[in-house]
Amino acid sequence: MESCVKKFLSCLELEKGASSHTLRAYKGDLVALSEASNGDILAVDLSVLRRHLSQLSLTKPSPSTTQRRLSAIRTFYKWAVREGLIEASPAERIRSPKSVQRVPRFFDYEEVSAIVEQPTQSGWFQIRNRAILEILYGAGLRVAEVASLDIMDVSQSERLVDVREGKGRKQRIVPVGPPAIRAVAEWLEVRGDSEESALFLNRYTGRLSTRAMHRIVRDAGLKNGVVGSHPHALRHTCATHLLAGGADLRAIQEQLGHSSLSSTQRYSHVSVERLLDVYRQAHPRAQVKEDKAEHRKKRQNDD
Repeated sequence: MESCVKKFLSCLELEKGASSHTLRAYKGDLVALSEASNGDILAVDLSVLRRHLSQLSLTKPSPSTTQRRLSAIRTFYKWAVREGLIEASPAERIRSPKSVQRVPRFFDYEEVSAIVEQPTQSGWFQIRNRAILEILYGAGLRVAEVASLDIMDVSQSERLVDVREGKGRKQRIVPVGPPAIRAVAEWLEVRGDSEESALFLNRYTGRLSTRAMHRIVRDAGLKNGVVGSHPHALRHTCATHLLAGGADLRAIQEQLGHSSLSSTQRYSHVSVERLLDVYRQAHPRAQVKEDKAEHRKKRQNDD
């Protein structure tokens, strides 16, 4: 890997507080570009960059993957210009693909209750797993944030969680409900007196990994017949249920730790979809319209 790329990633981590996931992804994107330019990424011009992106597009990546690659490249060359390594960025004239706004996956109350209240495994592990699931759903935390929690980060008396390792290394205080606090208290009773400060431990009494938490959520969904059980789906479900319960978007933004309100506004689309479903099922005028539409369709088929 070129020295300038190493220096850029170091600056990104120290100055911007980039996560390990972002650094790993950016590193892969820039190494690929460096290899496409014969090991001299600073010599890349617009034609080389377009050819490289065109070759990558043959694998039909998702719009989000393409946007991330462009973000890595643009950010790198913007940094290189600032450092005086190049005069102008070759990525300035590259257009970003149109993003597709997707409605986040979320569960209804019965589904999420089954996942949280009936985790897999037994004994010590089952108590731990339930506490993890309660925190993921009850606080709406990212899985990496839950994995980084220490015992001292949870205040049982005030029902608050101190998230010190949030995205971009931003700290925030997040409220949680009584069920999550009870589950954590029960877990701490059986956790033991390990010298490890981590809240959630693995079988070897070390800090539990995000990979293991993904597996815990997935298995709980499979056990209870819930499709698409994923830590981020629990986070989306928390936000959706907060919005349905009357919380405003600003409060949800603070809860989730979004830097922009536009990220939180995705959940308003979920709420509208749910509102339409309820309207169609419960409102008599909506039912009349659907009955008429069905009648017209039947007549057309008969004709």
